[in-house]
Amino acid sequence: MSRKEKSIELLNKAVADELLAVHQYMYFHFRCDDMGYDLLSGLFKRTAIQEMMHVEQLSERILFLKGEVEMKTSGDVQKIHEPKEMLELATAMEEGSVNDYNAWAQECAANADAVSKKLFETLVAEEEIHQDQYETELDNLEKFGANYLALQSVERSKSVAVGTAPAGE
Repeated sequence: MSRKEKSIELLNKAVADELLAVHQYMYFHFRCDDMGYDLLSGLFKRTAIQEMMHVEQLSERILFLKGEVEMKTSGDVQKIHEPKEMLELATAMEEGSVNDYNAWAQECAANADAVSKKLFETLVAEEEIHQDQYETELDNLEKFGANYLALQSVERSKSVAVGTAPAGE
């Protein structure tokens, strides 16, 4: 396998992981929105959109290297209904991405592909932010328990009652 082909393979693995994250986080967004947890719903939606932008960046690099973008997810969406479990999975997914992207950046460096290396390093920084956000929400859930989620639902109810509920978020 040539150096370029190895970079394309790693970039496509990242595309698959990012696509799974988009699907998983949108599923969580829909579930949280349905339960009235606007803060969590919005967090999952914003992160899914950011993951879509990662897919775009990775795909542009693959095409520059004259590769084919494989638009397949790396797994199936997990049908989780409990916010704590959602946040635990999201945290684990982000941590996995950080670990993979760090390793793949090193592999790209060893293959003299500085641009792909830099892209993976940039993505590591962004995935760490996502991981931190999910860990913060997990901490809040553990500190405040069911009250934390109840407050989100109450806030939604108040917004709906006065007609200021966010549209689609």
